[in-house]
Order: sequence, then C-alpha cells, then structure tokens
Amino acid sequence: MNNNINWYKDQVALNVLAGSLENAKKVYDACEGHVVLGVLTKDYKDNSSCVSAMKQYQQLTENAISVGLGQGDPNQSLMVSQVAHEIQPQHVCQVFTGVAYTRATLGQKDTYIDALVSPTGKVGYVNIATGPLSSKEMVAEVPVTTAIALVKDMGGNSFKYYPMGGLKHRAEYEYICKECASHDLGIEPSGGITLENFEEILQIALNAGVKKILPHLYASIMNKKTGETNIEDIRKLLEIIKKNV
Repeated sequence: MNNNINWYKDQVALNVLAGSLENAKKVYDACEGHVVLGVLTKDYKDNSSCVSAMKQYQQLTENAISVGLGQGDPNQSLMVSQVAHEIQPQHVCQVFTGVAYTRATLGQKDTYIDALVSPTGKVGYVNIATGPLSSKEMVAEVPVTTAIALVKDMGGNSFKYYPMGGLKHRAEYEYICKECASHDLGIEPSGGITLENFEEILQIALNAGVKKILPHLYASIMNKKTGETNIEDIRKLLEIIKKNV
C-alpha cells in the first residue's frame, strides 16, 4: 500500500473532508490525486467501526486518507494512533504530544504526521500544549525553532498550525513558514481558510520556501445541507495551486 502523499510538483497538496464514499472519490479525482481526505475519528463510536469505514475510503482513493482528530480534539489522540496503526494511511493529524507514540505505533517512516501547534499572539512562539492533559493547563509558549526540533525528534513531519483564523495571525504565520523552510519541516495551515484567502496563505508559504505545504480546508468549501465537499471548489483550489507552484 502506498503511504506517500501525492504532492503537486512534490510540494503542495490539500487536506479536505469527505462527506461520503462517493464524495471522497469525486474529490480525489477533481484534485487529480493531490489530496488527502480527512476522515475524523470523532465521528465514530469505536475503533472497529472507524477502521472499517476508513478501509473503504482507502480502496476508493489509493490510500489518500488523513486520520483526523475532529476539530483538533485532544481527547481523540489515542484513537487516532490506534486507528492509524491499523490502516497505515498517507497522513495523520495529531496533537503535539501524540506524535512520538503515533510514529512508533505506525512502525514505518513514510506516513506523514503533523503536530498541532497553536498561535500565541507572539511572533516567534507557538503553543505546544495541545494534548489531552496539557491543553487544560497554561499555554506552553515555546520558540518556533525549539518546537520544530521537538517535532523532528518525535518523528513528525510538519506543524499543523491551528486555529489560524485565516490571516488573523499573519505575522506569526510568516515567521513560522520561514523557520519551517530553514529547518526542513512542513506546514499545514488550518482554520478559517477560504477560497478568498487561500492563495495568499499558500503564497506566504511558497515565498518562504517551505518544501511541503498541506493547507486544510473544511467548512468553507462544504455544502452545509449535505455535509459534502464542493467539487467545483476543489477544482478552483487546484487551479490556484497550479498557477502558483
């Protein structure tokens, strides 16, 4: 099974939700495979039902699956690791403190694992207290470069920078992108990204020279009535990627 993300020009892909198996297949085709489809563990009552569902998504999308938490919920950290072990996906969304356990549980180095860090309001720092217990304590403001080193020590591949609020934390995001580029870590901007601000958010990371960029777009491109991702929006996003990369 292929555990490697199909990056566009080896640099950019999308992380979007799949509302159904049919929707997943349409999204995958519309994005020409340059996508991982988020299936959220929080939507399932137990591991077995989640694994069963994800295996169906795997078959339709050549394993372009992202095992997700669900709105960054730290309480899903253990389930994410356990499910990822079973299905061996291309991508895993994980809280900062869950990265090392997830890598060890996977038993291989190919699956791409992000580490959730949050804005602090201070350029040069991120909050790494995103785990089940640490998220209940005081914010842990850590220098970006130290956080990058910690992620790499744990076997992670990128920052999931969430919640961004679109460009609300622009200066912080620009700094993070520069450091990720310098220290060979990927960036996954997430939270408040829309068709309107996507290009600018992508361009900031490209200009900084980040080697792997995986923007997360969820609610903004979803049909609120059906819960499915809009296929036409996926085509527009791919056009923007092709124009800029």
